[in-house]
Amino acid sequence: MRSSNYPELEPMPDERVDTFLDGRIKLIQFRKGYRFSVDAVLLAQFVSIKRHDVVVDLGTGCGIIPIVLLLTEPVGHVFALEIQPELAEQAAKNVRLNGFEHKVDIILGDLKHPPLDPSSVDVVICNPPYRPKNSGRINPDQQKAIARHEVLSSLNDILDTAAKTLRAKGRFVIIYPTARLADLFIKMRGFNLEPKRLRIVYPSMRSDAKLALIEASLGGQAGLKILPPLLDQGDFSIMK
Repeated sequence: MRSSNYPELEPMPDERVDTFLDGRIKLIQFRKGYRFSVDAVLLAQFVSIKRHDVVVDLGTGCGIIPIVLLLTEPVGHVFALEIQPELAEQAAKNVRLNGFEHKVDIILGDLKHPPLDPSSVDVVICNPPYRPKNSGRINPDQQKAIARHEVLSSLNDILDTAAKTLRAKGRFVIIYPTARLADLFIKMRGFNLEPKRLRIVYPSMRSDAKLALIEASLGGQAGLKILPPLLDQGDFSIMK
């Protein structure tokens, strides 16, 4: 799809079009402000997808996770929630730019009150803010602050929404700082989400782990599978 044929898909003056994954993905992103990180792509690569799964992406940003999933997995449909209007609009443009408008619904709304039926989806995925609201310096850029700190939603909010919207044995997938893993596992079980798969991300062989990819099952039995470690950014160390 050529954006020049669709004037409404042309980037605004404060935006630009970037290409990723050897040109297979085109994304309109802000020149300044929020831009997606490779963490979102690692999360999309990690999640277990079955044919025709209905997926919910909580806090979709520019829409990178739905686009990667639809490009690489047999997803049935994606509902992508975003609370910031300018990012929701950007995500909608990106979905159209990549030809997935019939497979994705971009929903402007609060993940704490999603317009979704209870027990209606197979997978909930989230690349959340990593830092508690009152920890560290809050970025003066609102988009970056919301992406990095629990300004508008907490981990409890995310887990509560996942537990309510997933079908029995549905999967919840998240990327999270290793320093907060103990809290995450405890809270997951409080929402009947049993951790089933774990992959630790290391910056290098000589560095402590920074992030972890976790997949949990709603109402699943105990039993955690720890996958081989992921070094640097895996296959996406250099995104083109």
